[in-house]
Amino acid sequence: MEDTLSQHVDDFLSMGTPVEHSRVLRANIDDTGGWIAGQTWPGRTAFTLSGMGKLRIAGVIPARLNSTRLSRKVLRVIAGRPMVEWVWRAAAASGVMDSVVVATDSEEVAAACRDRSIPSVMTSVECQSGSDRVREVARTLDADIYVNIQGDEPTLTADFFPPLLALFDRAEVDVATLAVRCPALEIADPNAVKVVTAQDGRALYFSRATIPFDRDRAGFAGYRKHLGIYAYRRAALERFATLPPSWLERVERLEQLRLLDNGIDIYVAAAPRDTIGVDTEADLVRAEAALRKLAIS
Repeated sequence: MEDTLSQHVDDFLSMGTPVEHSRVLRANIDDTGGWIAGQTWPGRTAFTLSGMGKLRIAGVIPARLNSTRLSRKVLRVIAGRPMVEWVWRAAAASGVMDSVVVATDSEEVAAACRDRSIPSVMTSVECQSGSDRVREVARTLDADIYVNIQGDEPTLTADFFPPLLALFDRAEVDVATLAVRCPALEIADPNAVKVVTAQDGRALYFSRATIPFDRDRAGFAGYRKHLGIYAYRRAALERFATLPPSWLERVERLEQLRLLDNGIDIYVAAAPRDTIGVDTEADLVRAEAALRKLAIS
């Protein structure tokens, strides 16, 4: 995985600033905002985004400073940049969102963003989740689709966003997310959330358990790992925020189950590769090593 990640982040770094990278990507977008067939990110197949020009898309990066599992992680420096800057650069470089902002309740995070010319929005300390912060931003930032981008995913690259947003070419899609093939070492790991889908990509269930269960021990290897990046149509985001936590959500400690429990479908697209989400010091070391390797390669 590191070799693949190395190639893509090296491409990302070699393009210079986020503005320069965004300009390169936007050169392949037609007058309606749709991705031009045959044009690709380095090493990737192009994703058709027909109709995206008709939709206003806002990316929001919730960035709470006082995270419980790894304190102050969004400002931890990785390969010379705060973690939140890596995330913002990847999202801004995709060229498929009209704006990308950091949503925080910390003046320290907001100041760090200002120092790096990263747009930020102050949100309430009362927000209980990243989705709550996205909804608060939506009150003042008008869009048709909001992308909730985890602030602790420094190895994200620009090509994660087109497959996520391409799902909205389908009228029935109100909420979208991403998944990858689950690495063998994470199949039994409750911290790696698994997802099973119907043939049309609709999520049937998310769980910390190993699903589906290979009852006959036939060697099933098609487990899929969920990546916590979501996109919502505005109405779905508003409805989500009004719903109380569901019993499934409380049992699994998975916020997305609130949607399924209330009949709101989530559709799943394939991500280009796995990421290194940072929740522990060990994760931080892995992300640092990967990004430093890319910066000098």
